Amino acid sequence: MPQPAPASGPDLSRYPGGEALYRMRHSAAHILATAVTELFPEVKVAGGPPVDGGFYYDFAKPTPFTPEDLETIEARMREVVRAGQTFEFAETTRDEAAKVWANEKYKLHFLSQIPEGAKVTTYRNGEFLDLCRGPHVVSTANVTAFKLTHVAGAYWLGSEKNEMLQRIYGTAFESQAELDEHLKRIEESLKRDHRKLGRELDLFSIHEEVGPGLVHWHPRLGMVRHMLETFWKEEHLKAGYQLVYTPHIASEKLYEISGHLQNYADIMYAPMQVDEQAYRVKPMNCPNHIMIYNSRKHSYRELPLRYAELGTVYRYERSGVLHGMERVRGFTQDDSHIFCTPDQLQSEIEGVLALMDLLLKTCGYEYSCYLATRPLDKYLGSDAEWEFATNALKQALEHRGLPYEIDEGGGAFYAPKIDVKLRDAIGREWQCPTIQVDLNLPKRFGVYFTGSDGQDHEVIMLHRALYGSLERFVGIFIEHTGGEFPVWAAPLQAMIVPVHARAFEYAQQTAEMLRAAGVRVEVDTRDEKMGAKIRDAELQKVPYMVVVGPRDAEAGTCAPRRKGQGDLGTMPREQLVVRLREEIRTRAR
Repeated sequence: MPQPAPASGPDLSRYPGGEALYRMRHSAAHILATAVTELFPEVKVAGGPPVDGGFYYDFAKPTPFTPEDLETIEARMREVVRAGQTFEFAETTRDEAAKVWANEKYKLHFLSQIPEGAKVTTYRNGEFLDLCRGPHVVSTANVTAFKLTHVAGAYWLGSEKNEMLQRIYGTAFESQAELDEHLKRIEESLKRDHRKLGRELDLFSIHEEVGPGLVHWHPRLGMVRHMLETFWKEEHLKAGYQLVYTPHIASEKLYEISGHLQNYADIMYAPMQVDEQAYRVKPMNCPNHIMIYNSRKHSYRELPLRYAELGTVYRYERSGVLHGMERVRGFTQDDSHIFCTPDQLQSEIEGVLALMDLLLKTCGYEYSCYLATRPLDKYLGSDAEWEFATNALKQALEHRGLPYEIDEGGGAFYAPKIDVKLRDAIGREWQCPTIQVDLNLPKRFGVYFTGSDGQDHEVIMLHRALYGSLERFVGIFIEHTGGEFPVWAAPLQAMIVPVHARAFEYAQQTAEMLRAAGVRVEVDTRDEKMGAKIRDAELQKVPYMVVVGPRDAEAGTCAPRRKGQGDLGTMPREQLVVRLREEIRTRAR
């Protein structure tokens, strides 16, 4: 019988679905490796953990795995399951393990990471043996609901400097019904993939000639972005923010003061020489906002000051993690920094949460909050400062009536924070907004206000991004809506479809009436059949199709069709104008 995993095994408390699902997927990963090594003896096995949503294993193989290979591997996995192989736990020494895997460089690397004298733990099922901390189910027979999903390239140890391995992905559940539901969600997510819809709807592109991770917004998506930015600016101005704009490059001196050069140089682009001084493209906006604040002295009577910027920044992300619009190298943060007194901190956080709720709910999202507390090892500031900042975040959440989970030790080294995950239309969670109380930069830059006592006091600085970044937010928005944007944000809100050439003039007049009401509208005057015109508008996901004919021209009517609702019946044009104008004004979902 297998023995329990050693005390140094993985912490399963954070795994979605709990320990039982972790064991199931971990065991499925070993069954995958068992099948691959039996079918392809030439492969070298690297590593393969359970991950959120499933499992994977990395392999070094001279030729690529094919879709047919995945079918063969999955069939062999089912044979291993039927064999009911027991997962057997054992301990050995590093030297003994090195003899077993003498010709396996990936395993030797893992062994080199184990301290001298520490026990090495292994698991065996059938003929397959691997370095492993566990835990597993009792037998391969306990793993019945699984599916291999795809294969992708993965750099060894995640570094582009290393060789490319082949990563086979799969998923497993405790029941076939749960697996079937998960596979349905995967199928739906593939239909909604923003990269696929981006091509079909002509929304954006990324060009190797320009560089990976650098997004080009096409006119249709440019309009969606414009509407999101307009909404953002309107609501921020109502909430007392002031719009600022800052340069895209800065002297390295700025990032030496902020500490970014010392702590984040690996994500910053190489310096450029200007007048014998090193400059960098900016990786974040906060030092520039501090420069604006510090350009003169401020009294406590002026606080809080709320600076807001849609600021474009550039960070080097490894090519292996780039993903359409959702993981990029150049992006625009809806960045804001609030400078306030300690007494104002909690109310300012509450104001941010209220604004965030308005933005997210208008875009159709529910969300969950996570309070990330002080890291357990390295952090800046005193325990008292951390307690004060964490309590302010906690009390703001509770006063707003927002449920939250504690992310113990998940704060940045310089501040606790609230992380917010959006839930999209098919139930996936996405990390976007974040709210941080900064205990570091005010000290480094000497950010003060003059108190009622005439003395200088250190400002409390609040960082917050509510969309997160426009690229990521919009990429998620495409998938959330399936490309069917709400009317207020849609690039084209209505398509006029005349049924006959005799209605062309009336169609143009109707379009002008809608444009005068602020509606984005086009007229389809192509020499095509009605069915083709309607189908094309459907494929382009236009919210309203407005059919007009010679009789409508005589009566001053139209026959609108609302996507997702069908025909709305014949109505006066003025009634349609009122309907659309109200839907746009209220930003109705």
